[in-house]
Amino acid sequence: MWVPGEVPPADEVSTPYWEATRAHRLTVQECTACGHRQHPPRAVCTRCSSTESLTQPETAGTGRVDSFTVIHRAPRADVAVPYAVARVRLTAGPIVLTRLDGRDDPEAWTIGDPVVVVWTDLPDGRALPSFRPDPADPTKES
Repeated sequence: MWVPGEVPPADEVSTPYWEATRAHRLTVQECTACGHRQHPPRAVCTRCSSTESLTQPETAGTGRVDSFTVIHRAPRADVAVPYAVARVRLTAGPIVLTRLDGRDDPEAWTIGDPVVVVWTDLPDGRALPSFRPDPADPTKES
């Protein structure tokens, strides 16, 4: 369970990302100077250091589990365990750190599992992305 107090406030750099989440759109930053894509949003391209060439294109919201762990000890009493957190390599390129949902047993995830974004709406209108098995990907059973 995610709670609003754990979500960072939007700032000048992250506002385009957070605004896209309101419409359940997953975006990443792309540098038009060198083509590098990155997440989370930063004030500078981490490849070429450009500060003026950063755009925020929408992604398909799909990817594959790159690495994951299962949390068995809750950070607070109101958080249900176990749950899985992962590095997901987006089809669009960047890696995102996220929660994995959609499986009764969080230990059932494997590296390479295809995933698709799902959203948890927050009271302030923003939404948090997490990922679940991608039923449209025939290469791996969900």
